[in-house]
Amino acid sequence: MNTKLVESLVQVIQSLTSEEKALLEEKLKPRSNWEVQKKKLQEIHAQIAARRGEESLDLGLADYIQQGRDERTAQQDELVRETFGKPK
Repeated sequence: MNTKLVESLVQVIQSLTSEEKALLEEKLKPRSNWEVQKKKLQEIHAQIAARRGEESLDLGLADYIQQGRDERTAQQDELVRETFGKPK
């Protein structure tokens, strides 16, 4: 064991300000396990999918364009009806 290195580290750590010590402690904390985080995200995804009836959230670009066109057409149709009344 390198006792001189450990002793030097102790001296350096003891000379740190409280803010620096807090930062050091934060850096030394173990990182959260990415597998646990991945599992949580998968569970959330499954809950959302179940709530949406397994309907996909991923639309292709053409689908987004068509959806936007359909929404715009519906808005324009509603505006025309409100402005000029229903056609006979």
